[in-house]
Amino acid sequence: MAESYSFGKSPSMTSLILLLLLLISSTDTTGAQTGVCYGMLGDNLPSPQDVVALYNQYNIQRMRIYAPNHDVFEALRGSNIELLLDIPKENLQDLAANQDKAKDLVQDNILNYGDVKFRYIAVGNEVKPGDSSAQFLVPAMQNIQNAINAAGLGDQIKVSTAIETGALGESYPPSKGSFRSDYREAYLNGVIGFLVANGSPLLVNVYPYFSYFFDNGNNIRLDYALFTAPPTLVHDDTTSLDYQNLFDAIVDATYSALENAGGGSLDIVVSETGWPSSQGKDTTVENARTYNTNLVGHVKNGTPKRPGKAIETYIFALFDENQKNPDYEKFWGLFYPNMERKYDINFN
Repeated sequence: MAESYSFGKSPSMTSLILLLLLLISSTDTTGAQTGVCYGMLGDNLPSPQDVVALYNQYNIQRMRIYAPNHDVFEALRGSNIELLLDIPKENLQDLAANQDKAKDLVQDNILNYGDVKFRYIAVGNEVKPGDSSAQFLVPAMQNIQNAINAAGLGDQIKVSTAIETGALGESYPPSKGSFRSDYREAYLNGVIGFLVANGSPLLVNVYPYFSYFFDNGNNIRLDYALFTAPPTLVHDDTTSLDYQNLFDAIVDATYSALENAGGGSLDIVVSETGWPSSQGKDTTVENARTYNTNLVGHVKNGTPKRPGKAIETYIFALFDENQKNPDYEKFWGLFYPNMERKYDINFN
């Protein structure tokens, strides 16, 4: 590279500047931008127009919503906010059985909003092996992909599904990560094959809070869940990699599980993560601020298994949602429903 940018016997200051600018411009930093999930299970939430204005005010460049919503699409028209759109699992049977239904869904909710920046379509969220929709997941994904391809958007919009980390059978140490056999047999083998064939990432909802909550203080320390533990709290003897936080350990365990299931080429997008601020174990505003603030800075650097590869991540959630249950599910918001910020956080 040095020869390509040298003039004469030694590079000039101008050539060094040009080289630096080229290196900067060729570095993909888009994955480091942290999005926010826009849940709507509240009877006191602001309008979609106000929500989009809030995203713009705080430079939140990515949004996830959990079902098609034309009011949200209208509010997003012409904005630079990229959208992760969920298709509820209740729709999977119809979409799997009928290609025309998938074509109509894409027409009504994507092609009719050509000035909205759709990034991903998540076909189903946290489908469980025993769900009646599980058998329809992969065929529904394929029919949506067919409709996206027919519209000429296959390179622009990626089709995937969002899984829970409960799909992991083993996760410790991270190098031993593997998926549960019931998830693989129900749909994950098919999902992984689909994602590999189409160059799409796997969407994963990653919640160190729930791992900490259900551990009951037996093995997981609070600082390990909050990104505040000392270095090398956990050492993986198999890989000689060190872990300072639970988030990295979960993500790398999922990468190991993908490798063991033929999906080693896949990227992971963290489609949900966060920390509640009330009504649960160690659910304070300060802990929520600590987790989410540290998260935003941390995901730019990748994980021990994939260092330097930014992790595209979506924080759950934008607002507290008073119609959710149990009570600690109500208090994940970065903002109160009146759009007042709970705590300072720089999203990017």
